[in-house]
Amino acid sequence: MEILPVRTAAQLERFIRVPMRLNAGDPNWIAPLMFERREALSAKHNPFFAHADAQFWLACKNGRDVGRISAQIDHLAPSDPAAPSGYFGMIAAEDDSDVFAALFDTAEDWLRERGRTRALGPFNLSINEEVGLLVDGFDTPPMMLMGHDQPYVGGRVENQGYLKVKDLYAYISDVPTFTPGVQARLNRPLPEGMVVRPVRMNRFDEEIAILVDILNDAWSGNWGAARVTEAETRHLGQSLRPILNPRLVWFVEIDGEPAGFVVMLPNLNDAIFDLDGKILPFGWAKLLWRLKVTGVKRGRVPLMGVKRKFARDPRGVFSPFALVDAIRREGVKIGINQGEYSWILEDNQPMRHILEAFGARAYKTYRVYEKTIAAAAPSAGITL
Repeated sequence: MEILPVRTAAQLERFIRVPMRLNAGDPNWIAPLMFERREALSAKHNPFFAHADAQFWLACKNGRDVGRISAQIDHLAPSDPAAPSGYFGMIAAEDDSDVFAALFDTAEDWLRERGRTRALGPFNLSINEEVGLLVDGFDTPPMMLMGHDQPYVGGRVENQGYLKVKDLYAYISDVPTFTPGVQARLNRPLPEGMVVRPVRMNRFDEEIAILVDILNDAWSGNWGAARVTEAETRHLGQSLRPILNPRLVWFVEIDGEPAGFVVMLPNLNDAIFDLDGKILPFGWAKLLWRLKVTGVKRGRVPLMGVKRKFARDPRGVFSPFALVDAIRREGVKIGINQGEYSWILEDNQPMRHILEAFGARAYKTYRVYEKTIAAAAPSAGITL
C-alpha cells in the first residue's frame, strides 16, 4: 500500500472520486457536483487557503485508490497555545483497518511536524464548511453541504485513538407549527423598533457583508468558531447568488441596526441526485429545470444568527421565531414543505429549544473527534 500526496490536477480528480466509488451502492449517497468540489479544494478558488495550510493524500493498494484524507492548519481558528490544534478531514476509505491506520499516521505526522499536538476532525475543510462524521441517520440522504458516511467509518476512526469531543445535530421539520403561545405572539404587531425584512437583491454585496458581520458576532462564543474573512464573504456571496431565492432570506433590524438574519437554501441535493456529479452534457438542463420550473420541495437553513448584544433584549429573544415564521410563510408559497436546520451544537440548548418549539426533531448526528498527538522530537544533531 502507498500513501500518495496529492500534487497534480489528475491526483485531485482521483481524490474527489474516492467516496463516489466507495458509496456507489448506497441509495442515500448523492454524488457532489465535480466542478464544485474542484473549486472547493482549490487554493485558487477557495479563500480558506489564504489563512490555512493543507495537504491531501490518497491511499493506493494494488493499483486502486482505496482511501483518502486531508490535514489542515487554520491560522484563524481558535487554538490553545499550550496544545496547538490541527485538523483532519475528507476521510473516506474502504473498511480496512490497515488503510485507516496508514492514512491517519500520515496526517498526524504532517500535523506533528508543524508543531500541532492535538488533532480534531473531520473538518472539510473548516468549521465554516462541512463538519463532523455521520454517526446516526444513515437511512436518509443528506441535505446540501452536509456529509454522508458509511456506518463503519466511526468505529475505524475510534480505533485510531480518537474520542468524541462534540456532537452536532441536524434537525428536520415539515412546515413549522408553533406552540399556541408563540403563534399568538407572531399574530400581533412587531414590538416597537423591530423590523423584519427580506434581503435587498439590488444591494446584494452590502447585504452579504451585513449577514457576515452578524454571523461573526453571533457565533463568536460558539465552540470552535472561526471568523469569516472579507475574501470569504465575497466568495460566499458569489456561491449563494445562483441558487438563492430572495423570498427565503430575511433580516431583523432593531432600532435601525441589523440584528439578525436567516438563510434557507433550496436543497440542491434534490436537484442533482441522479447527475452522478456531472453537469455535461445534459446536467445543466436538468438542474435548471428542477430549480426554476418544477421546483425543489425541501430546503436547508445553514445560516442563522442574532447579535449577542440583543441576547437579553425581548426583541432579540423573539427574533429567531420571527425569522423562522418569515421563511415558513414564503416557503409555503413556493412549495417548500420540509426544512433542515443544521448544524446545531449538542449543547446549544437555546437553539434546540427554539427548533423543538415548532416541531423540529434531530434526525442526524455528526461527530467531531479529537486525539492528543505527541509533538515531533527535536533533532539531536551531530556533535564534532
